[in-house]
Amino acid sequence: MRAVRLAGLAALRGEPAGPVRGTALLVPGFTGSKEDFIALLEPLAEAGFRTVAVDQRGQYESGGPADPEAYSVRALGADVRALSAELGADGPLHLLGHSFGGQVVREAVLSASGDLPWESLTLLSTGPGAIDPAEAARTELLLSALESMDLESIWQVMQQMEGEKVPPLAPEIAEFLHRRWVANRPQALRAMAAHLVAAPDRVDELAAVGLRTLVMSGERDYAWPVPEQSLMAERLGALRTVVAGAGHSPNAERPAETAAALAAFWSA
Repeated sequence: MRAVRLAGLAALRGEPAGPVRGTALLVPGFTGSKEDFIALLEPLAEAGFRTVAVDQRGQYESGGPADPEAYSVRALGADVRALSAELGADGPLHLLGHSFGGQVVREAVLSASGDLPWESLTLLSTGPGAIDPAEAARTELLLSALESMDLESIWQVMQQMEGEKVPPLAPEIAEFLHRRWVANRPQALRAMAAHLVAAPDRVDELAAVGLRTLVMSGERDYAWPVPEQSLMAERLGALRTVVAGAGHSPNAERPAETAAALAAFWSA
């Protein structure tokens, strides 16, 4: 695994030791980063797949301008197409988006013209439109805070609100999460949050494209109910996989099982 920059974005690239069976472009969700996929890179490399996990524009180490329009889903989808053009000449290219990233890769597919560069699409822990109302209410609170507070102040408030509700993290993980949060562009966080609470349902448009698709989730999900994701898979005519024991982030919570399911789908 090595850090690189592709199409202007920070990325982690994993390479198989032997023959390459394909390349996977991994796009993270809201408040996420390329590191969300670290636990997948080694098992996917062992299965023969090159992996490129990115920070989207405005996330962590990718940076971005102050213009809020630079972080629209349409603009982020254009970044995915640019990355795909850079990667796609070297064997089959598989596209995966986690959570908010799933709606970004959907936009990339729907906005593409001509022959699609992707062999397949994976929608991981994402849904057809806006997030669950309870999660939307929390996201609206964050949107309000972003209007008047800096990211460090918001971080401190979030830590106080979590209190004893979550187990303490290892110091190095806690330090990374803090560093990643304050490195985000506030304009990007606002644009992404605003999309999540009002995202349109574009499943029928995506189904009409006919790209081979996998809908994957954990057994539970706070952002989009699991039955809603299953119904989305039916509407898409997609393969459906539920990762046992996982929540919203099977990539981090059950990486071995998630990597095995992905490798099987990409190899089909």
